Amino acid sequence: MNSTVITANKTSMQTIISDFKQLTKVGLSLSVVFSSVAGYLLAVDIINYTTLILLAVGGFLMVGASNAYNQIIEIDTDKLMKRTQNRPLPTGRMSVNVALTIAILFTIGGISILYSINPKTALFGAISIFLYTSAYTPLKSVTPLAVFVGAIPGAIPFMLGWVAATNEFGIEAGMLFMIQFFWQFPHFWAIGWLQYEEYKKAGFNMLPMNTKDKGAVKQIIFYTVIMILVSVVPVLKVSGAFYIYPLTAVIIALLGGVMLFYGIKLHKSEENTDARKLMLSSVLYITVVQIIYVVDKFLH
Repeated sequence: MNSTVITANKTSMQTIISDFKQLTKVGLSLSVVFSSVAGYLLAVDIINYTTLILLAVGGFLMVGASNAYNQIIEIDTDKLMKRTQNRPLPTGRMSVNVALTIAILFTIGGISILYSINPKTALFGAISIFLYTSAYTPLKSVTPLAVFVGAIPGAIPFMLGWVAATNEFGIEAGMLFMIQFFWQFPHFWAIGWLQYEEYKKAGFNMLPMNTKDKGAVKQIIFYTVIMILVSVVPVLKVSGAFYIYPLTAVIIALLGGVMLFYGIKLHKSEENTDARKLMLSSVLYITVVQIIYVVDKFLH
């Protein structure tokens, strides 16, 4: 009897932890924290580990809150898509009240922790939660322009690290924002291409002009080119204290070229396999580029 009870408790505990991870999208939240930390390291000469930990925890809570609100709002559409129908809310494993409590606690905790670094960091954190939940999420079913709106909160983490380190939003933070902003179009449209049929079931407009055709891929290629150009602009030393060596710019351009290559392949083939390669290369790009910037900075 006892062993059965223990096993049942263990299983239910695992389910609770797993549901909590799904609600707050732990993997995605950690990648956002990675961006914030990279932005912080780019801005400082001497690392303040207290600030760095506060930024990581505050940033994690902020993204976790956004994801939880998003799933509360989209509970009905999540039921329609294979990718999301097993989430804790559509299956009823977690109640909306529990999810909302987690979201509110994460919001208060995240913004308070970011405020303890400096008020500007908290402000940008609050803006990103607000835009993600109150603008991007409802717009997904209205217009493909939702991706533009969603790119704003999505681009905040990288620059948030700089603001946390310097307490100012200047040309450098703006540059970091632009890099991550333009990156999101090829990244999200590649996902939109892969999930097109699923998104259609839920009534989401995620591709440009909401069509899965060569026109959509032309937009992907166009924004990939802009992303590459913006990523190498710091080599011109026009972005204040944030600049890179010419060799670094060449490496970044070559990395962007990989995304461009898959974008052009997708234009020719219109196959999901090429869209998947584009999506994976975009994840690799943003991760590696942020590491390269930091390494470059410490070589100055």
